[in-house]
Amino acid sequence: MFGVNFFHAERQAFINESNGDRVQKYITILKRTKLFSGVSEEEIASMLSCLDARLRHFQKGEYVLRQGESLADITVLAEGALHIQRDDYWGNRAIVNRVSVGDMFGEAYLAPESGAVLNDVIAVENSTVILFDVRRIITVCSSACRFHAAVIQNLFYALSEKNRILVQKLGYLSKRTTREKLIAYLSEEAKRQNSPSFTIPFNRQQLADFLSVDRSAMSKELCKMRDEGLLAFEKNQFRLL
Repeated sequence: MFGVNFFHAERQAFINESNGDRVQKYITILKRTKLFSGVSEEEIASMLSCLDARLRHFQKGEYVLRQGESLADITVLAEGALHIQRDDYWGNRAIVNRVSVGDMFGEAYLAPESGAVLNDVIAVENSTVILFDVRRIITVCSSACRFHAAVIQNLFYALSEKNRILVQKLGYLSKRTTREKLIAYLSEEAKRQNSPSFTIPFNRQQLADFLSVDRSAMSKELCKMRDEGLLAFEKNQFRLL
């Protein structure tokens, strides 16, 4: 379960659904996640109770996790979108990552000595998450089902992929200028989406927070790049020229 702070009175608006029956409708989404790669929908359905699958619902703007809480669950986003972010004392915000449907998050804090959560996780749309007890995932059940072993292997691969993504973001942030950060990020998105035309998951302020740059300076730089014929854009749609 989440840390004790998660259950304060002001959080009672969250809907707790603690049986696998209500998770059943998300099996198709779970089938597409890295955690359940190679596991059939029937096998996933049979594991829900074993893994103590639970649902949580959050309204747009609500906190899924707060700094200082503790975790004992692997969490998968089933509906909506989340931002992992951090605010400093003066309210300056940095977006660490965006969580999309099917993404897993919070796994970095599940080791016994990991300590409390360092970032906030906020719903940027009405969202639903599925929680799985990590102890039940990493401990093969008495029946030693082959698909449980596959989930453990998938968890290892997913953690490796997360590390790669973090290294990639460090590459953006290591650039010295706003233009260099924009070029690095937009180039990578074009390659990832396999097209010079693509849509990014951020508005202007969110992109500035993600790249740790000033929004006004970033907007001016984008306009300069457009005037120089490097790219075209409309809101969050870009085309590299």
